[in-house]
Amino acid sequence: MERYEFGEFTLDVAERRLSRLGELVALAPKTYDVLITLVRNAGHLVPKRDLLRQVWPECFVEENILAVHISALRKALGDPSWIETMPRSGYRFVKPAISPGVLEQCERGRASLQAASMAAAPNAVAAFQAAIELNAAYAPAHAGLALAWRQQAQLRVVPHGLAYERAKAAALTALALDPASADAQVALGTVLFVAEWNWAAAERSFRRALESDPVHVDAYLEYGSLAEARGELERALELKHKALQLRPHSPLVLLAISMSYWHQRRYDDSIDWANRALRIDPRHMLAREHLAGAYWMKGDYDRQMQVSLEHAETHGAPGEILDELRRLYAEGGRAAVVRYGIEHASPNAHLPLAILYAEARETDQALRHLTSALDERDPCVVHLAVAPQWDSLRSEARFEECLARMGLPGIKQARAEFAKL
Repeated sequence: MERYEFGEFTLDVAERRLSRLGELVALAPKTYDVLITLVRNAGHLVPKRDLLRQVWPECFVEENILAVHISALRKALGDPSWIETMPRSGYRFVKPAISPGVLEQCERGRASLQAASMAAAPNAVAAFQAAIELNAAYAPAHAGLALAWRQQAQLRVVPHGLAYERAKAAALTALALDPASADAQVALGTVLFVAEWNWAAAERSFRRALESDPVHVDAYLEYGSLAEARGELERALELKHKALQLRPHSPLVLLAISMSYWHQRRYDDSIDWANRALRIDPRHMLAREHLAGAYWMKGDYDRQMQVSLEHAETHGAPGEILDELRRLYAEGGRAAVVRYGIEHASPNAHLPLAILYAEARETDQALRHLTSALDERDPCVVHLAVAPQWDSLRSEARFEECLARMGLPGIKQARAEFAKL
């Protein structure tokens, strides 16, 4: 069903009906056809010759007939500014005309985004793409698609390079249509931050998002994450708590605060906030991974192993692997499990291998894989300056070179920030 809504009006193409707040607006047949053509191309110039061809396809009429019907439309709509005249060129319907189908698809996309799960993430992309197919000039659909591709990268559903490339393209399209789109600014800022390490430009995007929408939760979360990456740990937590005030029961917000405490080496607090997220969503993959990591950093390897096994069972790890991990831990403890991880990881899993080798105090191997992760622009390296899993490497000059390559604060500055806490 082809329907459009603009202001107080609804245009039902199949029924050839224009209504205002439910009341029929009478139009001559050809005036109605002119309106349909303009609305279908809302935001774009329709040349006079194209308008004549579509409304009077089988006969020749003088061009000045268009002015008669445009005048009738402006009178019926009650606002002459809705239809813009381009002298000697054509006409443009300047108000956004949105099909309910577009709005429905965008609502589906937003619902899938809110689920923040690996299963729902592809549904968000599909819904926003469907909305764009219905109306390619609708900026919120492009902005939603940008957020959906961003989420695909964050949840590791598709390769991050591809996902961030598509997120940036969709964000730029949205901003071309609507420069004030907060969603598009957030998506663009995330790409600039995580994929391109353009810290200053990313901050500008997040600031612009909050100027357009001061209650944008994702903008506060991403801005906080950026502040952490740059070593501004207290500022980061303040920004995330603003998100918490707006959405106090969001597992995503609760996990973000847990990660702030992780970067501050406040592991008990980190565990507390990760558990809060899991009480709301027991299947939250990233919260459970983070919880296991916090127990690991505390040296509570029994609980770390318990959480890791629960996580593996929840997400369908083969039983024989779980049995092997239990046996290794019982016989050799944490070191045996780390060695198992090193031996069974893909040679191209550079970031996990860098962390495992750092844990095993095999510095050369850790730095070699870390360098490869930087080459790949792995999104998880952005907190290299502050994340505790890299502490065993911080005395290495090569590690300082990695920070410099990213334009991140050096070790001395990071240590100064830790001393404030």
